[in-house]
Amino acid sequence: MRLSDLKTGETGVIVKILGHGAFRKRVIEMGFVKGQRIKVLLNAPLKDPIKYSIMGYELSLRRSEAEMVEVLPLEESHHIGGDAVGVAGYPGNPVHDEVIRKDIEGKCKTINIALIGNPNCGKTSMFNAASGAQEHVGNYSGVTVDAKKGRFEYGGYCFNIVDLPGTYSLSSYSPEELYVRRYLRDETPDVIVNVVVASNLERNLYLTTELIDMDRSMVIALNMYDELERSGASLDYSLLGQMIGVPMVPTVSRNGEGLHKLFDTIISVYEGRDNAVRHIHVNLGPDVERGITVIKDAIKRDGNIGAHFSPRYLAIKLLEHDREVEDMVRRSPDHEAIFGLRDEAVAEIEKNGHEDVTSLIANEKYGFIAGALAETYTETTKETARTTHVIDAFVTNRLFGFPIFLMIMWFIFWCTFEVGSYPMAWIEAAVDFIARTVQTLMPEGPLKDLIADGIIGGVGGVIVFLPNILILYFFISFMEDSGYMARAAFIMDRLMHKIGLHGKSFIPLVMGFGCNVPAIMSARAIESRSSRIITILINPFMSCSARLPVYVLLVGTFFNRHAGLVFLGLYLLGIVVAMMTARLLRRFWFKADETPFVMELPPYRLPTFRTSLRHMWTKGEQYLKKMGGIILVASIVVWALNYFPLHDERSSTPEFQAIAIAEVDDSEIDLNRDSYLEMLGKAVNPVMTPLGFHWRTTVAAIAGAPAKEIVVSTLGVLYTGDEEIDDNSLSARLTAPDPITGKPDFTPASALSLMVFVLLYFPCTATVVAIVRETGSWRYGAFSVIYNTLVAWLVAWLTYNVAVLI
Repeated sequence: MRLSDLKTGETGVIVKILGHGAFRKRVIEMGFVKGQRIKVLLNAPLKDPIKYSIMGYELSLRRSEAEMVEVLPLEESHHIGGDAVGVAGYPGNPVHDEVIRKDIEGKCKTINIALIGNPNCGKTSMFNAASGAQEHVGNYSGVTVDAKKGRFEYGGYCFNIVDLPGTYSLSSYSPEELYVRRYLRDETPDVIVNVVVASNLERNLYLTTELIDMDRSMVIALNMYDELERSGASLDYSLLGQMIGVPMVPTVSRNGEGLHKLFDTIISVYEGRDNAVRHIHVNLGPDVERGITVIKDAIKRDGNIGAHFSPRYLAIKLLEHDREVEDMVRRSPDHEAIFGLRDEAVAEIEKNGHEDVTSLIANEKYGFIAGALAETYTETTKETARTTHVIDAFVTNRLFGFPIFLMIMWFIFWCTFEVGSYPMAWIEAAVDFIARTVQTLMPEGPLKDLIADGIIGGVGGVIVFLPNILILYFFISFMEDSGYMARAAFIMDRLMHKIGLHGKSFIPLVMGFGCNVPAIMSARAIESRSSRIITILINPFMSCSARLPVYVLLVGTFFNRHAGLVFLGLYLLGIVVAMMTARLLRRFWFKADETPFVMELPPYRLPTFRTSLRHMWTKGEQYLKKMGGIILVASIVVWALNYFPLHDERSSTPEFQAIAIAEVDDSEIDLNRDSYLEMLGKAVNPVMTPLGFHWRTTVAAIAGAPAKEIVVSTLGVLYTGDEEIDDNSLSARLTAPDPITGKPDFTPASALSLMVFVLLYFPCTATVVAIVRETGSWRYGAFSVIYNTLVAWLVAWLTYNVAVLI
């Protein structure tokens, strides 16, 4: 726990100092060393600062500074004689002394490290190699990116490792940048591992300069060092590390080469034994440096502002008008004076002929990088990236680009649904076997039906599609790791731009034809928040595989001669509605795209099969954990609504209900024999009658809330009393004339209307949950439910009326 968490009168033992720079040096000199006891004496009237007792004297710390000190609280049983004496030397109960000593040693033997680097630098491969993929995912509220966390032991230390999202800088420009900076602010890792691509140092080291400004303990991993060596270039990384004050270690995370040396270096940096470590300032030119000095001195006078980041870093970000740093400064009572100094400094810089402070700072940093590399890096005379250029000549060609992309996507979906159909059938058979076993062994009653139909059916409805999801994710991961995914976004950007989106939005939309849930989750790769949200909101209009059973039933019944045209028309209709919705959202809701389309096109690399499998399973596991429970709960709710209220044994049997429905007019059926779901359907049906819906059709549509496949099984129950009825028998019942009216419930016009409605109406429960989680707001989930349903009603009404006329 942190020193600020101790209450008045409590005592703790100092474990480590998490701060940086001058703060860390100052408190260590004042006796804040490992094993030293410190006691909370009292809080100031406004709860800040706090008075402490340490080493026989008293001092005060602001609460923000106390947060930078990690302590081990002493329980009453551990309170022993002596006042403020180090653990190694105080007298007292030797058993308690040993217990405390072991606790402190355990805490001090834990190193918290954070992997930070540009996208496509190999951080995740390094994380997997180090942690063995023993991970869990965490995130900050309001930020739609995740960080993987793992744990492993090495060299007598326990490492807590975090793989932070890839980012090009530490501004407040994108969700990834915000996430990384907030993590560094709140968690204060002991050592930062800055992962850079060894063959592209000039671009990658820009992020390094920002970390240097932060004045944090750091080690640089020169990843993919084998590529640099193969290119014929050479790098004196030891000299470069000494020049910038950060030790450098060559690594190849793909096969684990150099990782042992990396962790040895991390330990030496943590213990303060590495000779290469020193703090430097990246000189940003005389004009900028004068402004930094003035602002930095003002920030130092208010210790609350500079507790988490170095004053120099904050001063630089203030000059760049960084929004989040400005919010931090506003919490200071002297914020107006600090902002005034910033504005004066910016005006002075511009007065000296510099138009843009941000560009000036970036130019100076790239100049610093170029100067350092000029002394340590020798370029190759070989032709580089030849393979990438040759492949790009075909896959991004005006003539071949689109056909190649369509062939790749066709192959992916063929494998997803054709190859995936075999394990899908095995899982479906296993689920059916379990359900039949429960039906056979358990006595009749609600519990039996709940387990067989609600629980097993609900879980089976998720698991049965897992092979398709895993195969799709395998290919997506392979394309991402190989570099082709960026090319797909590149060739589709112009088309997507016409509807107000990025080329990166195309892949999630294509994935939506398989399943909307993983497609929505894949939209995280889109940096622009507005484009990401628009992509998420229009994704449910992509006709996912869950709607296929409805299409197959109704097309086979009413449009068998023109099945291909009807299927194609439904898919195209979903695409058209999605494009129109995107245009409307861009014009009236998200009027400005705050992030331009700037995307790195990494060189092609051949991913290892193991890496692709690991990524595939990681994403599939997230899908099961996040969505499986929601589907289960929703299926149980629908089962309960369809099962209750209970009635006498005869009237509650499917056979009796089927006879009653077939032989008695709707108005003569006793309402008490209806389930809650049927009552709801009949209550809502007046709204759906203009679409040509019978009340049973309305019930089936409502039942499709958890998953669209339930529409067909509900029609089977309502028309035949058997949810497992085959399509031929159900088709015959759908087209059979009603005994009272002499007309069938379904006509070609009403069947077409139902298919259009199912295509467009509110997403399934899992998709709505995915929308809420990925956007960070329930409002977008509510918008998707309401807007999609209104659009579905309108388009289905138009379809029905036009079809009746034709």
